[in-house]
Amino acid sequence: MSARKQQLLKRHRKQKRIALLIALVLLVVLGIAVAWWLVPLLLVLGWVAHEAWFADHLFYSPQDDYHYAFPPATPALPLRILAGKAVLDGELAAGETLILELRVTAGWLGRWLDPQVWIGADRQDFERGVDGVRYLNLSGQREALCAGGLILRGRFCRLAASGTLHVLTNPDYAERRVLVIAPHADDAELAAFGLYGRAHEVAIVTLTQGEIEAENYQGFGLDSAAAARLKGRLRSWDSLAVPLWGGVPQSRCVQLGYYCLQLPAMAAEPQQPFGSRESGEADVRSARRHNPLALPGDADGQASWTNLVADLAALLEHFRPEVVVTPHPELDPHADHVAATRAVLEAVAASAWRPETLLLYANHLHDNDRWPMGPADGGIALPPAIEPLPADGLWSPTLSADMRLDKAMALGMQHDLQGPLPPKKRLRRWIQRALAGRRWPATGENEFFRKAVRRHELFWVRRLPGQ
Repeated sequence: MSARKQQLLKRHRKQKRIALLIALVLLVVLGIAVAWWLVPLLLVLGWVAHEAWFADHLFYSPQDDYHYAFPPATPALPLRILAGKAVLDGELAAGETLILELRVTAGWLGRWLDPQVWIGADRQDFERGVDGVRYLNLSGQREALCAGGLILRGRFCRLAASGTLHVLTNPDYAERRVLVIAPHADDAELAAFGLYGRAHEVAIVTLTQGEIEAENYQGFGLDSAAAARLKGRLRSWDSLAVPLWGGVPQSRCVQLGYYCLQLPAMAAEPQQPFGSRESGEADVRSARRHNPLALPGDADGQASWTNLVADLAALLEHFRPEVVVTPHPELDPHADHVAATRAVLEAVAASAWRPETLLLYANHLHDNDRWPMGPADGGIALPPAIEPLPADGLWSPTLSADMRLDKAMALGMQHDLQGPLPPKKRLRRWIQRALAGRRWPATGENEFFRKAVRRHELFWVRRLPGQ
């Protein structure tokens, strides 16, 4: 977890403790002054209300504006909403990724039910109580927009009468040579299954075994270290086998076998090896036996940063990608994700092969654990950006219904996304379904089946220096 997210979480928990303390004092006073039985009744009602409306991890105010900067040459066109339809003032510039900057304001129901913006048949949700500038994703709606028939309306919220449409132009990166970097098994599928499922030439490299937090496997009668080893083997297998569902053969999948949550420590001491925190293993070669090629780290099997960078440099030279898909270092706060992109950049500097473009993705966020908000199969609006980000381009390809179903099935094959919900989360979902109108897909119970299976995938486009 990043330092910023730790600070946000600490502040969130402090505010919640203060609110709980005030509520308890009021309950005690009420119980003494009115009737004792009101105290347990109000406690139950208060807990239900918390689970329905206040359990989201939202580390900013819904009234905050989002702040995005786009590359200087990006066309920005005025757009008005007349009679519930989007009307452009001027001719739509060329470009496949369309982002509408627009103020969204929740109505009174939008404080209790998720505000929805309907863009034709697409739905994009925002924070309850929203009142600020947001960025809607109109990618895939170009034809309806040009014809003047694109419906644009709010439910439980009001839309400003005018906004700005940002038009971004990209090649179809699926037609380039692509290398997908996954810090853990499932990251490639979460971020880029639609991209790699139709790419002409693609390779997938997974950096870690994903062995930690293996408590569920202890139910097989294993101790904690054996459970971690089993989980690491299963997730390593996932990283090589699941991509075949998207058409990527094992010969183009590589598992490097480093250890979960150890990448930042490795980066801090590049020559020092760091074994697993939980499995007792320290030799990465145990996870590499199915790899299609030999790598520098195979020589000694040490889990060191020097070996990781050398492995990635060798893979760049072997696969010769034009495009590297990797986590967004400013948006995605997961420590292994930040370190993964740092390792990629060091490998590019050390390699004889130089890619042209980074496509950056965010499977986690600092500020909002529910993003993308709303149900599965909806579009992906831009995530919260309360603090300014680099002025990267954007590429947001659309996924057909068949591709979305295939993506959901790929997630269902991932061992880490399987298994039933804990009872507390199951009860919370039931309460939110009944009182807040939220819905989850039938394809899987893990939250990523809702968040990742969408009409769009979303990548920030960053040109490498010298390109």
